[in-house]
Amino acid sequence: MIFGGAMALFEGIAAVAKDDLFLSTRHYVFEFSLEGWGWVHLILGIIVILAGCAVLTGALWARFLGVFVAGLGAIANFLWIPYYPIWATVLVAVNLFIVWALCHGMHREADHAHAA
Repeated sequence: MIFGGAMALFEGIAAVAKDDLFLSTRHYVFEFSLEGWGWVHLILGIIVILAGCAVLTGALWARFLGVFVAGLGAIANFLWIPYYPIWATVLVAVNLFIVWALCHGMHREADHAHAA
């Protein structure tokens, strides 16, 4: 989670700085300014990093928060695909993997607690 959040943070910084990496699209349904998308990714990246640090404590609430913010990250990167297709697709996959890992871990803990 910390890695995925850091990548979103760097993506946000690059977009806010108006780097030349990004494509300019026309007539996109979810069109914001590049700086607007940059702030979305920057804030979301910070929240994902903080949630990842909380998950390391082993708290159950942190896992639920992690699933929620990683899901938001996957949605945000899916909507970001027209601006930076390859990077956005990779981050969608990373965020979906985070959701899977957090949910799979909760499932395994529930099975272990039920068996004991």
